[in-house]
Amino acid sequence: MGYLKEFQTHIANHDYPSFLKLWEEYCSGDEVEAEEVCEILQSVKTSDIADPFGRHVERILPLWQKMPENQMSREVLRLIVDISTTNHHQLAELAYNYLKNRYSDQKYFNDKIRLVGLRGKDKFQGAISNYELLSHMDKGKYVFHTGGWGVGEIVDVSLVREQLTLEFDYVPGKKEISFATAFKTLVPIPDDHFLALRFGSPDLLEKQARDNHVEVIRMLLRDLGPKTAAEIKDELCDLVIPAAEWTRWWQTARAKVKKDTMIATPEDIREPFHIRKSELTHEHRLQELLETKPDANAFIQMVYTFLRDFPETLKNNDFKATLLAKMTEMLSSKEIVPATELQIHFFLQDLNSAKEYPLIGELINRFESIETLLDSVEVLSFKKRVLVEARKNRADWKDSFFDLLFKVDQTPLRDYILAELSSAKEDVRLKKMLHELSSHPQKHPEAFMWYFQKLQTPAAIPFNDKEGKLRFFEGLLILLSHIENDPEQRERVKKILSLISGGRFAIVRQMMQEASAEETKEFILLASKSHSLSDHDQKIFHSLAEVAHPSLAKAKKKSGATKDENAVIWTTHQGYVKLQQRIQQIATVDTVENAKEIEVARSHGDLRENAEFKAALEKRDRLQSEIKLLSDQLKSARVITKEDISTDEVGIGTIVDCENTNGEKIMYSLLGPWDADPEKNILSFQSKLAQTMKGKSVGDKFSFQGDELTITAIRSFL
Repeated sequence: MGYLKEFQTHIANHDYPSFLKLWEEYCSGDEVEAEEVCEILQSVKTSDIADPFGRHVERILPLWQKMPENQMSREVLRLIVDISTTNHHQLAELAYNYLKNRYSDQKYFNDKIRLVGLRGKDKFQGAISNYELLSHMDKGKYVFHTGGWGVGEIVDVSLVREQLTLEFDYVPGKKEISFATAFKTLVPIPDDHFLALRFGSPDLLEKQARDNHVEVIRMLLRDLGPKTAAEIKDELCDLVIPAAEWTRWWQTARAKVKKDTMIATPEDIREPFHIRKSELTHEHRLQELLETKPDANAFIQMVYTFLRDFPETLKNNDFKATLLAKMTEMLSSKEIVPATELQIHFFLQDLNSAKEYPLIGELINRFESIETLLDSVEVLSFKKRVLVEARKNRADWKDSFFDLLFKVDQTPLRDYILAELSSAKEDVRLKKMLHELSSHPQKHPEAFMWYFQKLQTPAAIPFNDKEGKLRFFEGLLILLSHIENDPEQRERVKKILSLISGGRFAIVRQMMQEASAEETKEFILLASKSHSLSDHDQKIFHSLAEVAHPSLAKAKKKSGATKDENAVIWTTHQGYVKLQQRIQQIATVDTVENAKEIEVARSHGDLRENAEFKAALEKRDRLQSEIKLLSDQLKSARVITKEDISTDEVGIGTIVDCENTNGEKIMYSLLGPWDADPEKNILSFQSKLAQTMKGKSVGDKFSFQGDELTITAIRSFL
């Protein structure tokens, strides 16, 4: 195959003189490989140099005659006759003898020889291919139309009229084609070819695709050549596998294809899958990768992934011994770092099936910080083993686990840490951390989302009671309002909205049924602060609240022109200005930009399938809902003045100094919802805690979250 790449380069560059010079050199050799000649001629046949090269292709005949008689040498002769334009008598004799030896006992042999031009031998280009097409022509057989009509089924053939009738994939009705046209445009397709099955037996092919993913992918690559993942989807999605089921089917298929020894899986998604010329064992594949001398981290990733996908290879004792030797060699490297050394010992423990491996415990104790060690380990299961070994071998494991609980990114690690801390009777410390998490969800949003979702399960964990769930639901709404304007948090916002609306707002319904009327009011208020929740979502919140607490519906229906205290939205001057600025931003900037987005998306055409257009329209709806909501709220707003604030008792605009039973001092400021900032202990006056303190004076006590607090001073915020 030494010449193939060079020939293909000249073809790609349309450099015919260089190609011809190389061909002359190639044909002057002593012998050639039939497979290479076949690939060269196949590349030429589909290129723009085929016509001029037709005068020179026969120079390969002396070397062809030295080839062993087999399918590949026969394919070379067929391609020579396809490309040649000389009509030399010698080539005609070779083509005739080839067909006579293979097909002389066929019915109408002489008629077919005449039709392909070998009776007079004056014009016979493509004679072998054309004869094989004629032999293939029969009712029920399949062909491929190179002019874009797709796969066709032969429904009638007439040697007398020299024409055939077909039904095609991409053109309606039956089509009559002369033999002369058929020779130029049709390619015979075997009955077991992928395209024949897809056209003639789609139900059978779909069943095969469901029963044996790899077999169908192999067939596709064998018959259609190398294909990328996107091209495989084009061939199978909807035509064989329904679009709604494609993602799941392809995930399963790709996992199985990856383990197949005959299909080469590309590293880059843009590269094609292809059938190997010979089987490549899994063991040999790993050995080839290791021969590239990867660094320690790449080595660990390669070996871990391989053993995870192909655990059966460890039954091969020679391969297992080679792997052990590679790892021992890696351990002796001067460049190895402690974290890498530890992971290699994890491998060695598994390969030797050792239940006890004291060296791992010694290595774990050498690290000053478990967090640093975890950061150095990339394999998730090894991260889990680091934690397991730290739990077994380190005296400071509890402190390390508390430090890591909200820092680790992977859910399995958080679950393990939580389970171990719970079993170690660290409930008080754990509850304090989780209490802090619920109060300030924006500090650790990913950890908050993890724990909120765990609370929706029957797991026996802290705060998995009515009060705890309500507290975390309130935290979820607070988190949403904090992160919804951060572009980097877009996916997390989508996840929160999905949790809220999932199961027809099942979580919201459950929380409002368990909450008091005052707590439900707070949920509605928090929801109203979020512009990610549409006007429709806000209405659902109100409807569910009224179902759970009919008194809220009655209060809503009360007549009267004067607003009561609950209808007033208190705010500072800064909060009022901030709301006005937001309304101005939507009206003058966001709406204009959105209109441009809609026009740009509209210009892309096909509005039914235009995802950008749909997204732009959805954004317009959100902006319109938000500006309506904020405008309505602005009408109910009242700026806090000094006259509104009384320091005789806790009320709007006051700063409340408190002290808990441990003597810790806490300060809360009670303002409107737009000024609330839990991180600075600025509470919405309508929040649960603010309502608990409302009306109390200095010296009064109140309970909140299981703790008793005493009011030591009341001051004016202004």
